[in-house]
Amino acid sequence: MRGLDTPIRKIRREVFREIAAVAFESDQDHFKAEIEAIPYRIVQERAQYRDSIYRERAVASERVRLAMGMSLRPENKAVHITAGMEKSNIDEKYYEPPLMQVIPSACDACEPNSYVVSDMCRGCVAHPCRQVCPKDAIIIKKGKSIIDQEKCIRCGKCKQICPYDAISKMERPCARACGVDAIESDQLGRAKINTEKCVSCGMCMVSCPFGAISDKSQIFQLCKALREGQYIVAEVAPAHVGQFGKNVSYGKLKAALMALGFRDVYEVALGADIGAVAEAHHYAEKVVTGELPFLLTSCCPSWSMLAKKYFPDLVDSVSQELTPMVATARSIKRKSPNAHVVFIGPCASKKLEASRRTVRSDVDFVITFEELLGMFDAKGIHPEEMEPAAEGLNDATAAGRGYAVAGGVADAIRQCVEEYYPDVPVKIEHAEGLADCKKALTLAKAGKMKGCLIEGMGCPGGCMAGAGTNAPIKTAAAQLKKFKEESQWKVPPEDLLELHLD
Repeated sequence: MRGLDTPIRKIRREVFREIAAVAFESDQDHFKAEIEAIPYRIVQERAQYRDSIYRERAVASERVRLAMGMSLRPENKAVHITAGMEKSNIDEKYYEPPLMQVIPSACDACEPNSYVVSDMCRGCVAHPCRQVCPKDAIIIKKGKSIIDQEKCIRCGKCKQICPYDAISKMERPCARACGVDAIESDQLGRAKINTEKCVSCGMCMVSCPFGAISDKSQIFQLCKALREGQYIVAEVAPAHVGQFGKNVSYGKLKAALMALGFRDVYEVALGADIGAVAEAHHYAEKVVTGELPFLLTSCCPSWSMLAKKYFPDLVDSVSQELTPMVATARSIKRKSPNAHVVFIGPCASKKLEASRRTVRSDVDFVITFEELLGMFDAKGIHPEEMEPAAEGLNDATAAGRGYAVAGGVADAIRQCVEEYYPDVPVKIEHAEGLADCKKALTLAKAGKMKGCLIEGMGCPGGCMAGAGTNAPIKTAAAQLKKFKEESQWKVPPEDLLELHLD
């Protein structure tokens, strides 16, 4: 459902708008009352999406807490929506782990894994489903097949053999989307995230048709910091193209951000340029010489978290170069030491990367394109109507901007190797989606990826298809291609290698 303007996206946008409005406009005396009122403003006279107005408001209340960076309330205790919010009512980064949470009152307790016979069964004479079942779990009643769930072992042979495709596999959409099997069940059959397994890619969140899974936000704290007049600089990921309207150029987006109160805006692709040159050098010096068996990119936090959590033996092969977000942030703070840096991008897991001990001082806030849209709504700012900023692009290279699509990171590094190390052969592999990423790492561990530069993207399609995006993937990818073509340079200059940001 990524890229579709569903009611779930509408609800999330409303919550972000309301939270941002309180942060921009509320005073201390009325803060709690205005927060408590948000579910009633969102859900007014009758329920639109759930069985009762009370359940809908309960879900909205939990969304408000998550949007404040807080955890959900216990289900078996009477706790005010604003309980504990004194800690989050600040103008600096606030985050209460874990990042991803299931809202129990929103979860429909989908069947985790089973096969059922639909009305499409025609009661054929052959009954091949019964013939292939290894456990005699297929019962024939009135000529139609029925599956005995107590006998069924979920092998799927009946589904494969049915000539009418009358047997369906019932599977939780969130579980199907999770490449690390982190979705489990609570005592009531509702989805629960195993935080030990989760790498926070957000694919479960965008796959749940009930909107029962949500990430936490720093939108309130950022809006409050902007309101206080702090010197805040935005660094915008190249995946921004197409996210705020077809005709919203970088110049218009920059103007809209300046109208929100940002003092300056940078392209994260500049950090990607720095990283591409450094990675090319690393590949030529370490992998081709045999010092390292292969090189794993590090710009996708879910991919690098996957490698470190599930394949600890491969940690030494994960690139130690700064991610584009961090490289850009350090460049900004070198120029303006007192600036607060905000990463604006498509990615939920960047919130975790920014919380790492080594990154905390570089990136002060992380918000997604989806959250930024809520901020624009709160202030009545329409990017498509803005006059482009006088100083538009920082003009990163096409290679750096290409980081936003699956395969783009590896391709940027390949271009740099071919440009600056022409005698060095480049072997590239890339994986997108955590399931494929796990397969790639398994092959690498088995010694079948020697000499390769391996790019991993937690989201199928790359950053353009991240959990915090607004636009359909194909539309955004087409816009990015155009954005790359507008670049003055195709490959970053080699002297970026001499830039030390450590």
